[in-house]
Amino acid sequence: MLRQAYAEEPFVRVTSELPATKDVSGTNYCDLTVRELGNRLVVVSVIDNLIKGAAGAAVQNLNVMCGYPETLGLL
Repeated sequence: MLRQAYAEEPFVRVTSELPATKDVSGTNYCDLTVRELGNRLVVVSVIDNLIKGAAGAAVQNLNVMCGYPETLGLL
């Protein structure tokens, strides 16, 4: 379900492995996975808060607002 939900999102990667911060360091990516623990589902995600945080979000939002490709300057 996660893969389908995020299939069109350029900065979200759904993985089968547990994501690690080193995998997204210096990028605008958010890596996600889901694990079943008993009768609960746990979603684990990692981001680089310097890039995916306020600075990356500002560039991504500006791109969307101005009609530029969402990924411009972020890949």
